[in-house]
Amino acid sequence: MNLAHRPVDIFQVFGETPQVLAEVLQDGVNLAVWRRRLPAQLEDFAALVISLGQPLADQRVIDVNEEQKPVLPDLLREAADLHGYEAFVADVTWLVAAYTCLVGARRVGLRLRVLNAPMCPRFHVDNVPLRLLTTYVGPGSEWLQERDSCRGELHTAQPPVDNIQHLQAAEVAILKGEQWQGNEGAGLVHRSPSAQRGRLLLSLDWLA
Repeated sequence: MNLAHRPVDIFQVFGETPQVLAEVLQDGVNLAVWRRRLPAQLEDFAALVISLGQPLADQRVIDVNEEQKPVLPDLLREAADLHGYEAFVADVTWLVAAYTCLVGARRVGLRLRVLNAPMCPRFHVDNVPLRLLTTYVGPGSEWLQERDSCRGELHTAQPPVDNIQHLQAAEVAILKGEQWQGNEGAGLVHRSPSAQRGRLLLSLDWLA
């Protein structure tokens, strides 16, 4: 880790509209969170997906551009017969389009999965530029403010239990990682939630 390139001030931003997500492009911001609420139809769909009790997953690479709406055929097809599926696909499509526009992507990696155990249980930073995360149902990701991060001891230090921050279900977060230009040593320190109950998680990565 080269701390010489680390921004002087590292902070996070939150807002009630999707426009707040663009703040992650600013120097020093390593997390932007849109504090949205899901429509009841989407909440019900996500709960139904979890109730199936299956480890559903959908992973794909999407060629995208800012001029055309993304196409996501057979997204999470095992859930296609559930009430609210069309609204869910529309929401994911909108998020892919917004993310594409924000970063100017030509290719996006999409991962959608049902989780019943922590996927990344230890605090870490991502070796990516910008990653979008949203949890449709279940506990959201946990993260640390800079003063609690202990970056040089992530693999050995005990987390400051009283100071762990939590994303909420439905919130849309963009996490800045170590590959963002000028952000080496300043990626958001985070982990999967410690609570082991059903979670429907979407992540988007900027591949090109």
